[in-house]
Amino acid sequence: MCELLGLCAKAPVDVRGYLKSFYSHSVHHPHGWGLIREQDGQTEIIKEPVCATGSRIISETIRKTKPQTHMLAHIRLATVGAKKYNNCHPYTGFDASGRQWTLIHNGTIYSGVQLAKYLSKQSGDTDSERVFLYMLDEINREIMINNAPLSAEQRWHIIDKIAITLSPRNKFNFMIYDGEFLYVHKNMKDTLVYKELDEGFVFSTQPVDDGEWSSFPMTQVLAYSEGKCVFEGTVHKHEFVPTLDYITALDAMNI
Repeated sequence: MCELLGLCAKAPVDVRGYLKSFYSHSVHHPHGWGLIREQDGQTEIIKEPVCATGSRIISETIRKTKPQTHMLAHIRLATVGAKKYNNCHPYTGFDASGRQWTLIHNGTIYSGVQLAKYLSKQSGDTDSERVFLYMLDEINREIMINNAPLSAEQRWHIIDKIAITLSPRNKFNFMIYDGEFLYVHKNMKDTLVYKELDEGFVFSTQPVDDGEWSSFPMTQVLAYSEGKCVFEGTVHKHEFVPTLDYITALDAMNI
């Protein structure tokens, strides 16, 4: 599958060491890499449909990445969708109120009738992009009902509802950033950990340094802002337990 890396901090953190370690895992996740960061007051997204260790720009990208308060990074192992730019994470876009949303996803959506209509609307062919488009539609629907931008609590409830709706029978680990909050979720054991910093938190599919890492809570969305957990979602209990077919497929890809 894919790997995720995220940061939420109240003060800028030097993330270059984390990124270097994280992208070294791409030898086992060779189908693309991506990064969203803040550079000189601007949000910048960089991604390529190549193995990160073979990229001609990634070393310079990491070297020039300034200390961050929020950051998302992704390496892709394709289980759904071809190896191409439009299938690389992060996925990002703006809602009807002008707020930018960004998603990285680790998992596979086997069941989700809500996503079927996006097959003809997406630019790539991944289930992750369909999740993102569905999320934006749900947000925009609430904006239309309210006839106003959504409050922090309203945005939180939408992400919580999406996690509950799409987790049954699916592996649905994600990180979503809305410019203010970082929402984090996992529903498969041993697939997401976190490290507490003085400034906040780093989240990763697996540890990216020798520090003390803890298992991220199961089947519950947590939302972070300014380096603190500010919302705790519904414990929905839709844990994804790999079937024999799932394990066999991963073995076939040498995971």
